[in-house]
Amino acid sequence: MSAERRQLLATGAALTGLSALPSAWAAGSDKPEKEEVRIGFIPLTDCASVVMAAALGFDRKYGIKIVPTKEASWAGVRDKLVNGELDMAHVLYGLIYGVHLGVAGPKKDMAVLMTLNNNGQAITLSRKLADAGASDITSLAKVMQKDKRDYTFAQTFPTGTHAMWLYYWLASAGIHPMKDAKVITVPPPQMVANMRVGNMDGFCVGEPWGHRAIIDGIGITAVTTQDIWRDHPEKVLGTTGDFVKKYPNTARAVIMAVLEASRWIDASLSNKQKMAETIADKAYVNTSVDAINQRILGRYQNGLGKTWDDPNYMKFFNDGAVNFPYLSDGMWFLTQHKRWGLIKEHPDYLGVARQINQIDLYKSAASALGVSVPKDSMRSSKLMDGVVWDGKDPARYADGFKVKA
Repeated sequence: MSAERRQLLATGAALTGLSALPSAWAAGSDKPEKEEVRIGFIPLTDCASVVMAAALGFDRKYGIKIVPTKEASWAGVRDKLVNGELDMAHVLYGLIYGVHLGVAGPKKDMAVLMTLNNNGQAITLSRKLADAGASDITSLAKVMQKDKRDYTFAQTFPTGTHAMWLYYWLASAGIHPMKDAKVITVPPPQMVANMRVGNMDGFCVGEPWGHRAIIDGIGITAVTTQDIWRDHPEKVLGTTGDFVKKYPNTARAVIMAVLEASRWIDASLSNKQKMAETIADKAYVNTSVDAINQRILGRYQNGLGKTWDDPNYMKFFNDGAVNFPYLSDGMWFLTQHKRWGLIKEHPDYLGVARQINQIDLYKSAASALGVSVPKDSMRSSKLMDGVVWDGKDPARYADGFKVKA
């Protein structure tokens, strides 16, 4: 173990007060029913709150041991959640909803315990496309119109967040993602390697793989996902409905540990740097620290000489605003699944979201930590095309797009 890592863990132990503070939920009726919790993650920057909850010992405060389990693909995460090999996962919002409705693999009742992060994903275009003049959606549309050929774009899971950001962005310029292009599914850590050998013209993925493509000189950032939807929901802490019913105290304990880790990450620049050093390790993201530590501080470049400071970088806590599992956030993914024909009929949007998003459990954990929760379980957002999403009329919203399946 490196000296830096030993110092980090020592700092974490001091922060959590492990020696002085008894387990907050480890006695009586609140005792976790299951003490060891296997949480799957994909090598991405936004797995950080799950990893740090274990690395800093926040889990032990609440009578549990989080075992972060590195997975190779979102399909693998889905399968292991459904069959019980994983208790929970750092997972795509739209994957949980897709499995619940049976359109993303085996149908199973699923649960969202909390949102893990907002923002911090990106759409990358190949250097070849950039050299042809495509650096944003407007110029991409022009290049595709002028040079008629087969264009291939990659996302990470058919009902997942990256597919929805990619489709929304392409459609905003009149590019139909299913008719005007070929869309393939590629696991996040394999995106850069696939672009390097020419398998795709562009991809949407979480960091650090967008920045890694720039460092490696093979791609450019055409847009960040926060420019598609500022403060959008991204990864969630997901599990099955059965797990929540069987182990409610365990679920709450994990929420509390991950909430504390989220708060720790966002508390200071030095904490973010320590987080980057930890998750860059081979056991987690397996990349260089410099691929992670710039964009988590909001320091962006597009790979074509443009640099900017983005206040809407990846947030893990943001005074608790990130983590509340808004019903409207889950409902939005359903509207896009309907838009693109992934579901054939309008579901009971609100009813499904109420089934999946464990708002009462989250409120219980948050209130015990003194983390504020919003009064309303719906929120209003304006996306890149000026269209407002507030969850009030989801069927009309889903049907209102010009470009759709």
